[in-house]
This record gives sequence, structure tokens and C-alpha cells, in this order.
Amino acid sequence: MPSGIWRIAMGIGIPVGFNTTGWDIPGWFSAMCVAMSLATEGLTLLTLGLVKPWGEVVPGWIPLIGGKRVAPLAAVIPALLGAAVVMLLTIPRAGGFGGAQGAPTGPALVVMNACYAPLLLWGPLLVVVALSYYQRRLARSSHGERPR
Repeated sequence: MPSGIWRIAMGIGIPVGFNTTGWDIPGWFSAMCVAMSLATEGLTLLTLGLVKPWGEVVPGWIPLIGGKRVAPLAAVIPALLGAAVVMLLTIPRAGGFGGAQGAPTGPALVVMNACYAPLLLWGPLLVVVALSYYQRRLARSSHGERPR
């Protein structure tokens, strides 16, 4: 959430320390910042499916597939692939998210790093949650229990 708010702020022209001279604000860059933030938040919400009942059985209000059981690998494989992508994008930046041309410096860089730092935990924690989901689902199926 913090990185999305920071990105949207930059995209709508709020000074966050990045030199945005010559960028299309408002315009395509603004739309891209909002779209990236919404996509990230949507994927974050999907992560909750690994710990909530709707990650095991699709909610009934969803057309065509509502009430159907979620195949464990249909949740685990995308989660693990997503975790790998997040880690590939964030771990190289563990020392700080600045360094790009026009990137903030000083206090603005501290704020940007604070907003992006939680992403460093998302990948590894997603791996843990996905493996836990898989073990839980395997245990239920081996005991003949129906998913909740």
C-alpha cells in the first residue's frame, strides 16, 4: 500500500523528490502510475486467498465458477511465480530504492525507501504462505475432508 500511494502521488504531480521534468503528468505516465498501483494492490488481495476460505472455494457470487473448489496448484504456482518476480525486482534494491536518474535524495529518498521497503518482505512471505496453503490443502485431501 505505501508504495502505491507514493507512486500515485508522483503520478498526479505531487512533489515526492523525483525529477519528473519532461514526463507526461498528467497524461500517460499518470495513468501508468495508477494502473501499476491498482495491479499491485489487486495481486496483494489475491495473496489473501491463500489464508482465507475463498482461496479454497470460489465465492458463490462469482459467475460461472462460484462454489467450485480451487485446485491447489492453480493458486500455488502463480503465487510462487509472483514471489519470484517480486524478489527479482526488489532484492537487488535492498540497499535503497534510489539511484535512478532523477531519483530523490535526502529526506525524500528516506520517505521513498520507507514506502518501498515492505516490498522486500512480500516475496519471501508469499513463498511461506503459498507452501503453507499447499501443505494444508494436501493434508485435507489426504484425510478425505472437503475444503472449507
